[in-house]
Amino acid sequence: MKFNQTNKPEKNIICLINPLAANKRWKRRRRLRQKLISRLPGKCLDTPSTKDETVKMARELSAEADMIVAVGGDGTIADVLQGIHESGQHHRLVFGVIPFGSGNAFRLSLGLPRNPFKAIKFLLHGDLLHIDLIQVEDRVACFASVGSTAAVTGEKIRHSIPGLIGHLLAARKLLCYKRKEKILKLYNGIDEKGQPFDYLEIKSRFLDCVVGNTNYFGYRWLVAPDARLDDGYLDIVLFEMPSLIYILIFPLIYFGWLQKKLRHFKAQELIIEGDELDVQYNGEYLGTQKSVQFKILPRVLKVMGNRKKAARFLVYK
Repeated sequence: MKFNQTNKPEKNIICLINPLAANKRWKRRRRLRQKLISRLPGKCLDTPSTKDETVKMARELSAEADMIVAVGGDGTIADVLQGIHESGQHHRLVFGVIPFGSGNAFRLSLGLPRNPFKAIKFLLHGDLLHIDLIQVEDRVACFASVGSTAAVTGEKIRHSIPGLIGHLLAARKLLCYKRKEKILKLYNGIDEKGQPFDYLEIKSRFLDCVVGNTNYFGYRWLVAPDARLDDGYLDIVLFEMPSLIYILIFPLIYFGWLQKKLRHFKAQELIIEGDELDVQYNGEYLGTQKSVQFKILPRVLKVMGNRKKAARFLVYK
């Protein structure tokens, strides 16, 4: 992004701000709000409070914007990305992120700093990355899961305790989560031995199935260490263990160490079938399904990031 002689952006940049992000910190901290707005380039708009309205606003603004910036957490990012995707403008415009939520998993894979003031400079002086997205039914996402973590996300939504404390309290859902047999149908991928396949069908009583394009869940949890932002594959990790074992060895899972020992696949498409499948995408609860489909959308998103810090998660460095 270049500046003209009046030091204003030559392109139309629209920032969509979630005023409820980070436990409503945006509304409470007026001085921070004023300073952040003054430093954001272009137009700044508070997004509506509902998901559907945020998606609609992003969809409508995509026609006039050269860059749309999501100011918020992973939920805000999911809604803005959905609007951009529905607009059909995702091949033209650029997406930007200013972290201002509780989880901020997406910004980690892009190599962006957590501090919103430090992240602003990457909107104008960062690196343009072309990355994949995941299509989850009729939605787009950067990460998703089926099973216990999705059930925990659903449990958190049911109570009113926000942030990390809310997630920890909701984690009790793990203890009573029942592992039922599921069928996974994978298309055009690489199996756990590194061999390519056109179609693979497996059965599993997984506790959790993580489907990643980016590498992190919220709170810096490196859940999918082998996922790549731009390799054209879904990264699929199966956690096939009882919930108590999962809890006891969670530190190994949190830092991504155990995942090297688990069943792991790459595929361009995945269908999971089973009873009462809890599904989440970008930290948003999709509910329970009997079947859920995931597809990779190769290099459909242009996003500003930090190539140097994101290099280990990229194929095209």
